[in-house]
Amino acid sequence: MLLVKDLNKDIIQSAVKTEVKSKMPANLKTIVDELPSDTGVYYIHDSNGKIIYIGKSRNIRKRINQHFTGRDRKSKKIQVQVTAVTYEKTGSELVALLKENEEIKHNKPLLNKALKRDIFSHALISYKDDNGYINFEVISSNTTDSPLTTFTNRRSGISFLNRITSEYELCEKLNHIALSESNCFKNEIGECLGACVLEESAESYNKRAEQVINTYSFDARDMLIVDRGRSIEERSVVLIKNGKFKGLGHFNLNYQITNTEILENLITPMGHSRDTQHIIQSYARKNFKRIKIIVLNTED
Repeated sequence: MLLVKDLNKDIIQSAVKTEVKSKMPANLKTIVDELPSDTGVYYIHDSNGKIIYIGKSRNIRKRINQHFTGRDRKSKKIQVQVTAVTYEKTGSELVALLKENEEIKHNKPLLNKALKRDIFSHALISYKDDNGYINFEVISSNTTDSPLTTFTNRRSGISFLNRITSEYELCEKLNHIALSESNCFKNEIGECLGACVLEESAESYNKRAEQVINTYSFDARDMLIVDRGRSIEERSVVLIKNGKFKGLGHFNLNYQITNTEILENLITPMGHSRDTQHIIQSYARKNFKRIKIIVLNTED
């Protein structure tokens, strides 16, 4: 009778949900119950204590639960081999991404495949044209050794190019978004100041273009990227020196983190690579409104 009246199928859905939950073995459920719902890196161990998989998540418990209930090949292997899960809270997803990248390459866990973000096929470059205007263009990453930033595909690059063109009032033609032999469409409707037809001076236009370079390029710069910490009183920090990733750490809000000596004690050294550069620049693009970038005074 109850099932007949159950027009919204609440009873059936509840029963199915309960049945699905009960399919997780007790030992796996115990592991999940002891994990935090925080951002960090997690390590899946086999019966010998060996790490067989490393991952990162903004919610460690939820991600492990997905591994333990998944039906794909990797999830099934994890479910059979797992004995324990350890973790490290990072607060910041950027720190988690960098630690995951470093530790997968160092430990080479059996069930980790090559990180997808190792593949950054396109890059943003800048150069001055014959008239002295700064141009931005998205090209294949294989054709440049000094990109401003990199992307996993061309579509992401063009999307970013459109964003900076609008945000910094740049020219679609000079940024190779609009193909035109004369002025761009935005100039026709009064939204471009006319760099494409030499109506705006290169000096005036380049001031805005240089803001893009200063914001998104790490080339030869000493800087800190400050993000969320593991608690309210804490922040995470990523150190860039001379345009290279040097390491990361956490600090209390009471610290003066621009002090070089304090920084050296806080930072865990890590190596720079094209992968870390891509991770950092990609994260900075997507989270530019939340993170804080501090340019260090190299004369101190």
